[in-house]
Amino acid sequence: MKRTAGELADGREIIYYDDSADAPPRTAADTRDLPRTQPLSEVRQDPLTGEWVAMAAHRQTRTYKPPANLCPLCPTEPGKPTEIPEASYDVAVFENRFPSLAQNTPDLPETVDGMPMVARRPGRGRCEVVCFTSDHNSSFGQLTPQRVRTVVDVWAERTEVLGGLPGVEQVFPFENRGEEIGVTLHHPHGQIYGYPFVTPKTEKMLAVAERYHAEHGRHLMGDVLAAEQAAEIRVVARNATWTAFVPSAARWPVEVHLVPHRHVPDLPALTDAERDDFATLYLDVLRRLDGLYDRPLPYIAGWHQAPSKVGREHSWLHMEVFSVLRTADKLKYLAGSESGVGVWINDATPEQIAERLRAQA
Repeated sequence: MKRTAGELADGREIIYYDDSADAPPRTAADTRDLPRTQPLSEVRQDPLTGEWVAMAAHRQTRTYKPPANLCPLCPTEPGKPTEIPEASYDVAVFENRFPSLAQNTPDLPETVDGMPMVARRPGRGRCEVVCFTSDHNSSFGQLTPQRVRTVVDVWAERTEVLGGLPGVEQVFPFENRGEEIGVTLHHPHGQIYGYPFVTPKTEKMLAVAERYHAEHGRHLMGDVLAAEQAAEIRVVARNATWTAFVPSAARWPVEVHLVPHRHVPDLPALTDAERDDFATLYLDVLRRLDGLYDRPLPYIAGWHQAPSKVGREHSWLHMEVFSVLRTADKLKYLAGSESGVGVWINDATPEQIAERLRAQA
């Protein structure tokens, strides 16, 4: 993989990652006249749950469903400058122009309106966009294994970089795909968030994993993985170093976890062989997902990995892929039980979901 760093017109960083060291030089300049950005993000702590909530009102003006010929993630063409100055690229990463979190947010009072129970902080972190291909009409599932391997290496490198930034406590690479998920730019891309706190779901998973280890002396995910492999009924696909299965208490109508067989805390800890094997298995899973309803499946895919500074001994890296589509033309909405009190109700059993996905081979 070849790495070339540059700067956009407003001072944001852009980095090109090429599959081959023989790729052409990345020297194109951003010719746009852009003002320097000043994000006004902040985070506030809910006094009743202890969870942090990000506020980023400046994002109301972000680009929303542009026509394909004005896509800001496509390569630059004569007379059509975009976020990516080059005429083509393999993988490109740049700072989000409308970030939820950023390093240059201004200082704020430590509480909201002087209320001591409502903590307040600047939203200091980092939000990056990861473009997987310069082909606007492609998708992650159509990438080559070599390109997916490049993306895995990018995720790993950015995890290390963002995790080392001041104030960043957790790094979360993810992809949103499809309008049903809320995607407003259709070019194949994902994002990476560097949060200034450990996210609520990660905190909860770590607490459960720590209790399990204290009681049994073993890693919880390791035991879950071994049990799923033995039962087989929820396993969708596997290879030498990864297994993909529908979790036994799946919340979503389509949900798959991809878990490495070896205990690793995060993406940088993966070996070359594990990165290669993930690429082939994930492409297999994505093909099955798209075959489920004979249409591109809207999904969210995200990496659960160890926070930057805590809980690393109990974290077991894994990817979660899920969809809100419960039939070919019906969505699962988070209604009163799910949204109100967090009790999920699934219209399909995990065993049924896995059987349907295995049938797509």
